[in-house]
Amino acid sequence: MARAIWKGAISFGLVHIPVSLVSATSASGVDFDWLDERTMDPVGYKRVNKVTGKEVASEHIVKGVQFEKGSYVVISDDEIKAALPEATQTIDIFSFIDSADIPLLHISKPYFLAPDKRGEKVYALLRETLISTGKVALAHVVVRTKQSLAALMPLDSALALIMLRWPSEVRSIAYLDLKSSVTEAKPTAKELDMAKRLVEDMAGEWEPDEYHNTFEEDIMALVEQKANAGEIQAVETGGQDEERQSADVVDLTELLKRSLGGGKGSKGGKTAKASESKASSSGSSRKKKSG
Repeated sequence: MARAIWKGAISFGLVHIPVSLVSATSASGVDFDWLDERTMDPVGYKRVNKVTGKEVASEHIVKGVQFEKGSYVVISDDEIKAALPEATQTIDIFSFIDSADIPLLHISKPYFLAPDKRGEKVYALLRETLISTGKVALAHVVVRTKQSLAALMPLDSALALIMLRWPSEVRSIAYLDLKSSVTEAKPTAKELDMAKRLVEDMAGEWEPDEYHNTFEEDIMALVEQKANAGEIQAVETGGQDEERQSADVVDLTELLKRSLGGGKGSKGGKTAKASESKASSSGSSRKKKSG
């Protein structure tokens, strides 16, 4: 069974759909760990003072943000904790838009959304509604204290949640400072025709089974070869899982009626704005307390 990294609920209008967030990707590449060749013990990173070159004990390390070159403002752990967004355990939908309106540069990481047994029917309803309207849902979500902008969209028989980069994180094309020889270039009709023919000759279809990370395959083949030859050492590793409680689901028909009836929460945008206002005021009070 797929391992959930977060449990909560999709929220739009007055409707809540209990779901689990499951990663839709797996790590690719080769993970090279540092080992002591004498004992095969794992080697970690030292915290070193970049001026003196001496190691610094953890109790003497503080967190600082560079205000000006060479000048830092120290922020305490309590101040950082107070500024963190409150984990609401909800995927708060505030708008429905066309998927084509989301620039590709804003796409960050995809996840699957698995329905809770109590919410399977309404999960399917939301999926079919998005399919029939051709829309995707924009939402706010907080996962492990990190606040994200996300797009919720149908994917075959499931729902996917695509984490998006905040607009402030995406640079504009102006950052390239392109010259007029590029921006005002006018290819000749012959050049354009030849380029189009080349594209058509190389045209194909998306075939994921044909695309491979050859470096990873070659390294792992070498690892297997060395292991079979007895060139292997054991290194201890460990890990732990985390679980969170999911939200409850209530009567769907009644909530849909109330959401469409013009009452509170009748529009995702208004609900989101009220939620954001509440979060903003609570965030301000937390900052005052921490100050």
